[in-house]
Amino acid sequence: MTTVAARPLWTVDDVSAYLGVPVETLYAWRKKRTGPPSGRVGKYLRYDPEQVRTWFHDQCTN
Repeated sequence: MTTVAARPLWTVDDVSAYLGVPVETLYAWRKKRTGPPSGRVGKYLRYDPEQVRTWFHDQCTN
């Protein structure tokens, strides 16, 4: 039996707190496809923390 240690995904509230932007901004960015990459797990929107950090870093270097 193999155990896989999964990194927890972030919720919209987690990303909002990390970036310091309102949740509504994240939804607007998703609609425009300009924000950090996200995906749906059922009806829930989730973010990979590493992809959010990479996206943020890319925004700061452009």
